[in-house]
Amino acid sequence: MLTFTHLTLPAPRLTLRPLHPDDAPAVYAMHADPVTLRYWSTPPWADPKLADELISRDMQAMAEGDYLRLGLQRQSDGRLIGLCTLFAFYLPSRRCEIGYILAREHWGQGYMHEALDALLDYGFAVLNLNRVEADIDPRNEGSQRTLARLGFVQEGHLRERWIVAGEVSDTHLYGLLRRDWLARRADAGAAPGGAAPQQG
Repeated sequence: MLTFTHLTLPAPRLTLRPLHPDDAPAVYAMHADPVTLRYWSTPPWADPKLADELISRDMQAMAEGDYLRLGLQRQSDGRLIGLCTLFAFYLPSRRCEIGYILAREHWGQGYMHEALDALLDYGFAVLNLNRVEADIDPRNEGSQRTLARLGFVQEGHLRERWIVAGEVSDTHLYGLLRRDWLARRADAGAAPGGAAPQQG
């Protein structure tokens, strides 16, 4: 059975690792910030217990291989600054979705690009995915830039897909194919699966 309980992935300035109960304050702070959650499909959190519940769900889901969520731990100080997720796996088509969040004070410094680069390497090289999808608010220019740098292509526009706290918003759908990821890695001179996962 596929399990992600002990998975860690290296990135240049980060270590991607499973969450543990001590991460609850940092997880809550990210999700309680209305600026960070501005373009999310859920409203900002108002109860710190939601962080404990998320981490508890993660521990079970990661053990069962239902989805993969890793925290972005900064190597310089051990601080948890974000999360990245592979979820909604549809294994017959070797497909899943990707999601991510970064604490606002760390925006614009390339951290999420590093994290998603490592996560996508793992998804394509180790999980043998053929396609990864992303669903973002068309107004979220930072997220659009991040996806474009990673090789994602905008493939669709869904009108009025979300209603969050009474606000109606559209969705842009992005996709990244395995063959495009491999071509991108070859152009960059990097071997597929360059981020070596650690399971111990």
